Amino acid sequence: MILPIVAYGSPVLRKVAKDIDSAYPELNKLIEDMWETMYSSNGVGLAAPQINKDIRLFVIDSEQIFKNLEEDGEQIDYPDKPGYKGVFINAHIVELGGEEWSYNEGCLSIPKIREDIMRKESVTLEYEDENFATHTKTFNGITARVILHEYDHIEGKLFIDYLKPLKRTLLKRKLDDITKGKIKVDYRMSFAK
Repeated sequence: MILPIVAYGSPVLRKVAKDIDSAYPELNKLIEDMWETMYSSNGVGLAAPQINKDIRLFVIDSEQIFKNLEEDGEQIDYPDKPGYKGVFINAHIVELGGEEWSYNEGCLSIPKIREDIMRKESVTLEYEDENFATHTKTFNGITARVILHEYDHIEGKLFIDYLKPLKRTLLKRKLDDITKGKIKVDYRMSFAK
């Protein structure tokens, strides 16, 4: 089932999400719905707060980025090619590494706004998969960036928080319009009341 994406301005996007265990109700269905919602919205990642659930769960598919780059004829070599697809439950950062690098990011909860954001090259995460098997794994390149973006969601942080104050001020009207639901997108959204 395709779920509505929670828009900027909704309180759940600013909450630190809670860990869950295998007894979480209908978790497999929720994960399935998150994949369907992400793909139908043309996203490469989706965190539970974006569908109004304050739990430490996100899904990513950075393989989509590489497929799109190839379709556009771009031959950029990132260290994580061909990408990674996976479910992350109760993720916690162990270590950030490498240099910071800039990449143009967007967010399903903040539609029609894209900005260059600086993030570290790699992230080591401890997390559980959909079967609650524990993993400690290092990701880099585009995949690390997607993970860090989604990880921020479960920490109550948004990509626009990395912008300089002047840039955020310049975006204020657009952000206010999103909060008020004055935006047209081709996927379902839920707006703060």
